Amino acid sequence: MKIARPLSNLIDSFQKLPGIGPKTAQRLSYYLLHVPQSELDSFSRAVLRVKRDTKLCGVCKNISETDPCPICDDNNRDKSQVLVVEQPLDILAFERTGKYNGVYHVLHGAINPLDNIGPDELYIEDLVIRVKKKESKKIKEVVVATNPTMEGEATAMYLTKRLREEVPVNGDVLVITRLGRGIPTGASLEFADETTLMEAMEGRRAL
Repeated sequence: MKIARPLSNLIDSFQKLPGIGPKTAQRLSYYLLHVPQSELDSFSRAVLRVKRDTKLCGVCKNISETDPCPICDDNNRDKSQVLVVEQPLDILAFERTGKYNGVYHVLHGAINPLDNIGPDELYIEDLVIRVKKKESKKIKEVVVATNPTMEGEATAMYLTKRLREEVPVNGDVLVITRLGRGIPTGASLEFADETTLMEAMEGRRAL
């Protein structure tokens, strides 16, 4: 059976999204046929504007509408502690706990040679520069919160090595720690619950 071209194009587009297989793409596409046109118009506008109306924070590389982002711009946040995560979604996970009051740095991925992702494809050097800046003397601790996967561990090791090459900075010793117990090997921070994340923070260890 030949599928109408508009539907076929939509199915192909859905299949390009992570975690969406052919059958799911088909179900989503046919479902949208029954959605009121006004909702489809709203949905399409949201898709069109998601990249146009967002930007990377020049400080932490989080996705925001403003630069700097609200977290970096918040004078009530503890700027002496920087939590390094792989993806912006990981920030949402920690913010849900309501107990972390430091700032962040987003790498936008992890080192993965099989996918041709090396250190240069990540925002690692931006963090090194951030720590080295004279006005960043108040950064006392960098918490490496990459996922407990092979890629995350490799990224943590490389990041620690790069930071150690650059510190102490201006005579100040920088503490580098890694999330501790609570996060099982192979898990993703994005799906961890608040209690598990806080246990991991409290149990962090020096690198």
